[in-house]
Amino acid sequence: MSQHKVVLLLGSNIGDKKNNLDIALDKLKSVGSLLRNSEYLTSEPVDFVSSNNFCNIATIIFTHFSPIQLLNEIKKIEIEMGRINDSRKSGGYTDRIIDIDIITYNELKFSSEKLEIPHKKHLFDREFSKILLKDFI
Repeated sequence: MSQHKVVLLLGSNIGDKKNNLDIALDKLKSVGSLLRNSEYLTSEPVDFVSSNNFCNIATIIFTHFSPIQLLNEIKKIEIEMGRINDSRKSGGYTDRIIDIDIITYNELKFSSEKLEIPHKKHLFDREFSKILLKDFI
């Protein structure tokens, strides 16, 4: 089985945000080996209004999962941690205990109803993402 290099971006804006990220990073060990993490970064919500700021972190993992398999595993982690709303299904962003996005997967360009790689909004539009990803991409 070959290993794929994947960059993920994690965010939380409910409860103990940093601890939520640490728990999610620990759970991600079930889908691959973590290579390195960025520093934690606090940011304001993007594309929705909330008084809860986010704590964010980027990580690089190596995984044998395909992009869709990895997405499914990530969604399981989000649900295990108590995430209720999925922005793709609900049609908008809300506060969330955890959000894990696949930013890049090797050099793959992939688009489906469920997943777009690379994640263009994080790579090009969101300032907090650019800060976190500057040493990863």
